[in-house]
Amino acid sequence: MKLKYLTHSLMIAALSTAIVSCGQKQATTSSSEGLAKIACDESFERIMQQEIEVYEYIYPKANILPYYVNEKAAIDSLLNLGTVRIAVIARELNDKETAYLKSHKKNIRSKRIAVDAIALIVNPANTIELLSKKEIGEILAGKLTKWNEIEPNRLGEIQVVFDHQGSSTVQYMRDSLLIGDKFGPNVHAQNNNEEVFKAVANNPNAIGVIGVSWISSDLAGRQLSTEELADRSQQSDTTTLDFNQQVKVLKVRRDDEIQGCKPYQAYIFDGSYPLYRSIYMITVATGGTTASGFFAFVTGFQGQKLIQMTGVLPATVTPRMVSLD
Repeated sequence: MKLKYLTHSLMIAALSTAIVSCGQKQATTSSSEGLAKIACDESFERIMQQEIEVYEYIYPKANILPYYVNEKAAIDSLLNLGTVRIAVIARELNDKETAYLKSHKKNIRSKRIAVDAIALIVNPANTIELLSKKEIGEILAGKLTKWNEIEPNRLGEIQVVFDHQGSSTVQYMRDSLLIGDKFGPNVHAQNNNEEVFKAVANNPNAIGVIGVSWISSDLAGRQLSTEELADRSQQSDTTTLDFNQQVKVLKVRRDDEIQGCKPYQAYIFDGSYPLYRSIYMITVATGGTTASGFFAFVTGFQGQKLIQMTGVLPATVTPRMVSLD
């Protein structure tokens, strides 16, 4: 499967040079033909890349160019009024951002496309199985620094790994669990989600904070062809989903509960899994354009089914059956 994304430095340059000069003739575009640029929170790269692959397979004349950036850059790309017409982020636009776009005669459409769970992963050599929200917050704040402070454990100091400092995942954990505290010296940023996964798989003392789509076994083994993805996106099955076995996915419990659960889709759906956030697709594209067509695809049945296949809970498709522990 082709992977079309730009490096971080090129992304910023591309997003800041978005307006086509008046002397240039623009290419003809329609809902299934032409170029559409989107800015996507890089935490959701694995989800959106799959959507793009299938859309371009169904509509060969469509060209969806994604910029995988942090959340702020994705929002700024819409506010810059350039050629980026879609943003995929972990929140809706605020009143100020909405008013700015409307003042420039932009028609805003926003739709929740999924609910993403924040998974906690450890090395399989770690005997721990369950953490409470309070324990997670104390680990992040550097108040719990060794694994044996949580339960009897032969491992040493806890090493927390995120994707990078400016990610929406970091922001979510800070807002939800630290409650005014700062991250402790045991928290380290990697460059991306793949490096988080690798760091945990190779380090018994590490605990990774990562979006659930990055640990789905559907994406961990043989890479599905675009044709297979397109075919599966039209089916109404509820195939059991499990997680990549190179890491251990921890159960998480609320502080007033005894039992915890893993971030399976059904547990995200009923609220049993406590670490989750919504994913929104926001567009200022006019009707009949490629960007508008892609927005309709992702928010429609096929696009929602593709999201279901990544382990994230789609907004409008019934959650998968889960494997009970």
